[in-house]
Amino acid sequence: MAESASELILQMVFQLPTRVLIFPVFFLAAAVATRAADNPGIVKGTDQFEFVYRVKLPEIKGDARVWIPLAKTDAFQTVAKEKLNIPVKWERVQDRDYGNDICVLHPAPEDSGKTVEVRYRVVRKEKAAYSANSAEAARYLQPEKLVPINETFKTLAQKAAAGKTDDLERAKALYDHVIGRMRYDKSGEGWGRGDAMYACDARTGNCSDFHAYFIALARSVGIPARFAIGATIPADKNEGTIDGYHCWAEFLADGRWVPVDISEAWKNPKLADYYFGHNPANRFELTKGRDLVVDPEPASGPINFLAYPLLEMNGEIVKPETTFMFRRIGA
Repeated sequence: MAESASELILQMVFQLPTRVLIFPVFFLAAAVATRAADNPGIVKGTDQFEFVYRVKLPEIKGDARVWIPLAKTDAFQTVAKEKLNIPVKWERVQDRDYGNDICVLHPAPEDSGKTVEVRYRVVRKEKAAYSANSAEAARYLQPEKLVPINETFKTLAQKAAAGKTDDLERAKALYDHVIGRMRYDKSGEGWGRGDAMYACDARTGNCSDFHAYFIALARSVGIPARFAIGATIPADKNEGTIDGYHCWAEFLADGRWVPVDISEAWKNPKLADYYFGHNPANRFELTKGRDLVVDPEPASGPINFLAYPLLEMNGEIVKPETTFMFRRIGA
């Protein structure tokens, strides 16, 4: 008997065991990135690298605060902070809903021009579908400031997923819909905020816009979905700078969280099947979630998402000079 589409997708996505073991960094010191021969941008298995997060403070005039993410260990990445060089008064806090670690700086005028640097040593595993906590589902059906749930998204999602019988198949249809509807384009204004309505209307944007649109569609038809942000570690070189942040999403189906990277699938159509159900090992996650509520809170309110530092001076947002660098270990 021919297998159903859902069964074929399940075989593709759920190929790894649900139980994931975390090993200390030193047990994996000899790990070497395994680049897929046919897909040089992907590192499969395990990757190990040093990641440097560097921020140069501008001239500080008046009251200023800076919020910087501090990456954490989870089931797919083991993180050691090799060095915290923070020559400014600071405190460590967590956001209320997702438990992200955040460094809050309180710079004074005499701190103008100082450089803040966090140096990480990371072992990262390729991610496939993994077991979910059923208690998490309700949270990830709720709207966010720039990811509303409305009739527009519901109508689009229902049309895209018409005839699909389960959440995995419906999510795949929504994934294909976003790839077909949107174009990766960072021209003009409005992109880069993870604004689902902007993405829906403009049909262009970057990774945050692609995934905001997907999450809005999924939630509108009862599929829990969530957001994470960090960086892609280049697979074609072993050290250097990283152009900027990268983000991705996950949805809940059949008791598992399934990772998706729709903007990368758009840019690399041959990898569209891979990116439905996988994140490669050459990733580094900084924070999870949107609308981060922290204490002390920015004057601008909950943080939309946190990868680059958020600097407020006299109630106004200022963009500091920020650099991401990496060096692969064991290559």
